[in-house]
Amino acid sequence: MKMNMCECGQQNPYGTHLCIQCGRPLTDEEKEKKVADMRYEGSAVRSKTYNASWIDKVWNFFSSVKVGVALIVITLVAAAIGTFLPQAFFIPATEENAGAYYENVYGTFGKIYYALGLTDLYTTWWFQVIVGLLGVSIIVASLDRGIPLHKSLTNQRVKRHTSFLKRQRLFAQGSNDVDLQQAANTLKQMKYNVRTEDGAVFAEKNRFARYGAYVNHVGLIIFLAGVMLRVIPGMYVDDSMWAREGQITAVPGMDGYFLENKEFILELHDEQEQTAAMAEQGVNTVAKNFQTNVVLYKQPEGALPGNTSNLEVVQEYAIRVNHPLKEAGYAFYQMDYRLNDELKTMTFALTNKETQQSLGEVTIDLYNPETSYVIDEQTRIDIIGYYPHFTGFEEGEPQTGSRFPTNPAFLFKMFTPQTPEGETSFVGIQQTVEPLGDNAYQMRFVSTEFTDISGLTIRLDRTIPILFVGAIIFLIGVAMGSYWQHRRIWLLVQDDTLYVAAHTNKNWFSMQKDMKRLEEAVQLPHVVDQLDEEPQQQKGDDAQ
Repeated sequence: MKMNMCECGQQNPYGTHLCIQCGRPLTDEEKEKKVADMRYEGSAVRSKTYNASWIDKVWNFFSSVKVGVALIVITLVAAAIGTFLPQAFFIPATEENAGAYYENVYGTFGKIYYALGLTDLYTTWWFQVIVGLLGVSIIVASLDRGIPLHKSLTNQRVKRHTSFLKRQRLFAQGSNDVDLQQAANTLKQMKYNVRTEDGAVFAEKNRFARYGAYVNHVGLIIFLAGVMLRVIPGMYVDDSMWAREGQITAVPGMDGYFLENKEFILELHDEQEQTAAMAEQGVNTVAKNFQTNVVLYKQPEGALPGNTSNLEVVQEYAIRVNHPLKEAGYAFYQMDYRLNDELKTMTFALTNKETQQSLGEVTIDLYNPETSYVIDEQTRIDIIGYYPHFTGFEEGEPQTGSRFPTNPAFLFKMFTPQTPEGETSFVGIQQTVEPLGDNAYQMRFVSTEFTDISGLTIRLDRTIPILFVGAIIFLIGVAMGSYWQHRRIWLLVQDDTLYVAAHTNKNWFSMQKDMKRLEEAVQLPHVVDQLDEEPQQQKGDDAQ
């Protein structure tokens, strides 16, 4: 490694601007500066030193502030795009075809939005790659600048060359009539850490404030790691389901668990209980409580997926608003409901078309229809085709749009004493088709029963502790960098001359107050801000 030799004999790593031993400037660029660059004095930043191998180029790319800012902007823009339309897990659970839903609700824009995969943005591979690259950039930038900073802060010398002191922003020199020991004691009273060495005093406090930005970075890295962990199965679930009264439904995102909606209860305020504000708004009925009484089941070990036989009861609970059912880290929240919203059963009568005499009735559970319904020994109805959401015929075949019974239709085969060979009939709402010719019997609609539906949200977030820790560390870093400042004061007696210099990373006004207090205590020469032209201007005015 190429080294820079200082006049004092100290060998400094290539790329170092100030000598680690005496503080002299080592480069022509640094010598031309009026005030010394104190960010990494005595240490070299790797990205500004090496650019030969491919490793150097990759390192320099990710350590660039411009690259980091660009990645932040790209991440924010991508995240903002994901808010244009609701994400896929927010659409109603009754919608099986998400693409059709976005097109129907949001038109062409929704169709394009869905086609580009923006409806599941935050779990897409490319968004996770962007977040990962941002994390890499933060890590590389922190190492690239944090290590030199740590070296420069831990290797500070008490005695510095006069050229170093003269190039500090706050500087003064005068006659050697100051008691350095008294100055050191005063600095200690001001809560400075003081070191002395052969006619030199070095005082420092709040060094930890310089690490605030890097503590921020640690917090951000932990936070981003928590965000990326959400794509791992079992770490994060935010899903919804519609639990129909009287049915057992598989819980999305919770493999092996099933939920039975035993009963949905809705309680309303009566007119006497309603407030004046409600009356002014013309509200006649307001929900006082709506809850779902459920039973949570779990499959036994070794059971096939979807098999609801031999389910084990986990717990029974009444889910209410803000009173979720909790199990194994999951929480079931009551979010919505629909009263008498969907068909539950349909009752048909097997009727002689000529005499209108009924041979019996059958009631079909639209969510779990049987394949055959026996009326007596010689009379039965077989269901040879069931279409919950009948959408029409395609090439002579009936089609269904979903598994939910919004427009149910059946293909029956009816066996009676007069027609032991059976008759085929297609029956839908306000539609009957007899594909094999006129039948003697028909399935006549009698009645229907509707069901209540309870909307539940299932949530699991094992990344919250990680996000919480990352956020707390980030705030600690913000506090470190915002409320404390790294302050340093040098006193040097050389050739019967006293040199005084001071530096801080921020809040120079407060630093000057410290220096004024020290000057008054031990009669030091008044330090001057070398970047402030006002004293020089004032001196010129006085001369005139």
